[in-house]
Amino acid sequence: MKHEISEKISSLLLKKLPMPFNKISFPIILLLSGILTLSAQEKFTISGTISDQKSNESLYGVNIIVTDTKTGATTNEYGFYSISLTKGTYLIQISYVGFQTIEETIILDKNIRKNFSLFESSQQLSEVILTERKAKAEIRKPEMSVNKLSIQEIKEMPVLLGEVDIIKSLLTLPGVTSAGEGQSGFNVRGGGADQNLILLDEATIYNSSHLFGLFSVFNPDAIKDLKLYKGGIPARYGGRLSSVLDIYQKEGNSKEYHVNGGIGIISSRLLAEGPIVKDRGSFLVAGRGSYAHLFLKLTDNNNSAYFYDLNTKLSYKINDNNNVYFSGYFGRDVFSLNNAFVNTYGNAVLNLRWNHLFSDKLFSNMSFIYSDYYYGLELDFVGFEWNSGIKNYNFKYDFKHYLSDKLKLTYGLNTIYYDFNPGKIEPSRPDSGINEDQLDRKYALESAVYVDAEHQLSEKITVSYGFRFSNFLRLGNQTLNVYENNQAVNFNADFQVYESATPIGTISYGKNETIASFNNIEPRFSVSYALNDNQSIKASYNRMSQYLHLISNTQSPTPLDVWAPSDNFLKPQLLDQYAIGYFQNFKDDEYSLEVETYYKNIKNRVDYIDGANLIANEAIERVVLNGRGRAYGMEILFRKNAGRFNGWLSYTLARTEQQVVGRTPEEVGINNGNWYKTGFDKLNDISVVGNYKLNEKWRFGANFSLQTGQPVTFPNGQYEYLGITVPSFNNRNADRLPTYHRLDISATLTPNKNKDRKWDAEWVFGFYNIYNRQNAASITFRQNDETARNEAVRLSIFGIVPSVTYNFKF
Repeated sequence: MKHEISEKISSLLLKKLPMPFNKISFPIILLLSGILTLSAQEKFTISGTISDQKSNESLYGVNIIVTDTKTGATTNEYGFYSISLTKGTYLIQISYVGFQTIEETIILDKNIRKNFSLFESSQQLSEVILTERKAKAEIRKPEMSVNKLSIQEIKEMPVLLGEVDIIKSLLTLPGVTSAGEGQSGFNVRGGGADQNLILLDEATIYNSSHLFGLFSVFNPDAIKDLKLYKGGIPARYGGRLSSVLDIYQKEGNSKEYHVNGGIGIISSRLLAEGPIVKDRGSFLVAGRGSYAHLFLKLTDNNNSAYFYDLNTKLSYKINDNNNVYFSGYFGRDVFSLNNAFVNTYGNAVLNLRWNHLFSDKLFSNMSFIYSDYYYGLELDFVGFEWNSGIKNYNFKYDFKHYLSDKLKLTYGLNTIYYDFNPGKIEPSRPDSGINEDQLDRKYALESAVYVDAEHQLSEKITVSYGFRFSNFLRLGNQTLNVYENNQAVNFNADFQVYESATPIGTISYGKNETIASFNNIEPRFSVSYALNDNQSIKASYNRMSQYLHLISNTQSPTPLDVWAPSDNFLKPQLLDQYAIGYFQNFKDDEYSLEVETYYKNIKNRVDYIDGANLIANEAIERVVLNGRGRAYGMEILFRKNAGRFNGWLSYTLARTEQQVVGRTPEEVGINNGNWYKTGFDKLNDISVVGNYKLNEKWRFGANFSLQTGQPVTFPNGQYEYLGITVPSFNNRNADRLPTYHRLDISATLTPNKNKDRKWDAEWVFGFYNIYNRQNAASITFRQNDETARNEAVRLSIFGIVPSVTYNFKF
């Protein structure tokens, strides 16, 4: 009877809808029909939260497996889980990396709210059964192209100058590279650094680096979980093409007070946490700063470079159904050159969140988010200050609906208001003779609604499907140029070059008047076919839209780069990505293997004409051309997950290319309209990470990296014109820097601890680039003053770098 009802409803809906909408809505109606059918079956639900027994911190991504039915769930970002089953007795297994796995028998004859507390692996637990950690749920989940690293794994890796770095640790994963040593940002599957959505407690981080790329802005002591999505990206994420790095801060210990930190060669950090109300509310405050610049003051050197940041979080449990969180981050970098040049930049974010449990099956999260990226430059010898940046105000409302043990629904909405400051000049002293000048501010509104379903169709097949509908409005209060034939870039046929067009007029838009509007439907789909409990084949497809552009002509983002919204000239970037992979666990998850291959097609990827000037350019459209890109490759990740020795081997074989063809048959485009390698193309990339625990006192780590050199454009000759030597260049990005490789090692000493002492400590000794490889950050060409011959000069940033760090906790 219930099947007949759902079929009649589906048929009626299809008849009432217009024909074009029928095709779009058919999957949604099937989903609604399935919901009606499933809800008609009598089932009971077990739900609750899973936390760390020691700190009461909620745990994200815990596997809850119902061993009898081979079904299960994972906890969400706030530690909540929900499983619906028919009446009966079940054996439930709960496992999480770094914690003891437990099993418990549950009699399910009514809805049950049950919370679990997990003990760290080093502790003993007598009242439950201990088993090996299982990852069968990961094999069966349709999630692919996702990498997870625990904070403990990251802290055990050798690092530069003893500073644990989340971004640098990601570079050891397949498909993730950097633009070069000492460069900021990271590139995923051939995408630009601006194509990564970096979230800290759901707030956007626009610049993830300190000291121009030497360190990341994330204090590892304050971080709880992180996940990197390279493909198969869920519909709740949008706005970027290549990846999503989702990072959550710790909530703070609600049971007892603790302080921990570390003292390194150039920086130190300190974190304090504890209960506001025991077992209900907690606080966390963490600070970090560098002090290498203080040593420069002991000499006659007036240069300075340092950073500092602050993390904070407040959590409070109102009752079993309501939790509130307030989190924030503030960071700044300061670079000074003889006090005549001062550069300041950094991020500031705030987030107020409310978790509400409508029922044991419906979980919601509402967030109000503020994010600000600021860049300031003071030139005292000229007498002016320059500042620019981007702010956004974001409202999100997300729902997780656990409809049954086989169907879970995620849906929600969000809207982001952008305020772009391309640049403002102000006089720094009265006698400078410089007048205040503000480039036109830009405004935009990006909104989206989404729905995602994870559906177990059978014991072997699980699918995830959904879509995201996004809308972008470029808003007014600005005067824009008008060009002949609507072309902001002209082609000079005589010299075969592109030139900036001269405006023929202007048009003004009032406040909040729409300059341009874009709509995109972004479908997402992934499927997992389990060959058995330890093997599966997965495939995914996702379409992404990106409405923001990072205006930069460098391979690595710099603080001076400016974000710009899509408009009539800068079209939204669109991505279609396809991936297929094979996944296997060996020896009860002691080893694991992931092999994936992917293909990415990108529309409206901009590139710059030769000689483009981007700094303080109020008419960026006059120096850019729209093109397209493609990236394809294979990734292999082999991990050893257990034992005294553990680690992973990753290998990526990839190609990333771009093409900008002429708009007319007479135009040559860029690189004569042929495909050319982007600055992120790395044909081969190998990383080997190993950790070995010798005993309770000593741990050792090593990290080896080898990758193809970065594409560059070298001169292939020169000629003289009016007595001036002018170089001529090869095709764009036709050359490469030398192959990059290095080996890092570390040793961690944990002194014997007095049982009555609450102070824990460890010493971390490390060598970055142990064999002193002089990797090329760049190669410049010049004429030797003595021989008058042309020569190439390699610039290397780091040789061997020793470090020592003292970490403590009490």
